[in-house]
This record gives sequence, C-alpha cells and structure tokens, in this order.
Amino acid sequence: MLIEMELNKIIIDEKRHDQIIVLKEKKGSRLLPIVIGLLEASSIKMKVSGIQPPRPLTHDLLKSIIENLGAKIEKVVVDKLEHNTFYAKLYLKNETKDSIVIDARPSDSIALAVRVKAPIFVEDTVIRQSEILKTK
Repeated sequence: MLIEMELNKIIIDEKRHDQIIVLKEKKGSRLLPIVIGLLEASSIKMKVSGIQPPRPLTHDLLKSIIENLGAKIEKVVVDKLEHNTFYAKLYLKNETKDSIVIDARPSDSIALAVRVKAPIFVEDTVIRQSEILKTK
C-alpha cells in the first residue's frame, strides 16, 4: 500500500558527508528519515527556499529535459529498503499518456518532485522496515 508523504525537514551539516531529509506521512504522524548527499540536499533546500540559481542546476536541467520531451513527472515512489539503502521510482507520463517507470535514487526523485510539485509516496512496508519516529 502506498502512503502519501511530504517533505518535512532538511538537515544539512556541511562538515558531514551525509545529510538527512525527513518525509512525514500526510495523513498521519510517521516520519521517514533518508540519508542523502550534500549536493542533493542543497538542491532540494534551494528550491524549497525559493532560491533561483543563475544557471540551471542538474535537477532543473533534468526537469527541463523531461518536459521538453513531452513528458511530466506523475509521482515519486520510494518502494524498497534493502541493506540500509532506499530505492525509488519516478513515474512519468508522456504525451500519449503512456506510463514510464524509471529507477532512481530517492534524493534525486525528491529533488525533481519538489520542482514540479509531484506527490511523493512510500510503500507502507518500507516505512515499517525503517526506524519509525512518532511526532509529538
């Protein structure tokens, strides 16, 4: 079962190699922290903060390529957790309404999702597999 999530927090510590994004269940209290790289965290943070770089960043470029090829990002699904690594899929629709599913890292998928306001889903089994935090 897919659970709709939203970006809740971005934790950036420039002294560490790994950063954390936290997804929160839209209709619940479960949280899902995902460790990502500094570049991806910075890309997400810039977009969420409304900072417009003078030239397109990698995720802006990818968004532009997808759109110029006549497709749109329908949704992002974090669908697997294996050996402490999260896996995701990008669901695209093209002009003929064909669905295209692309394997992707959650960090890149979420960076694209925030750019196009696409929904983010996580498989319930992934949420249950990970360490679940309750909000107060």
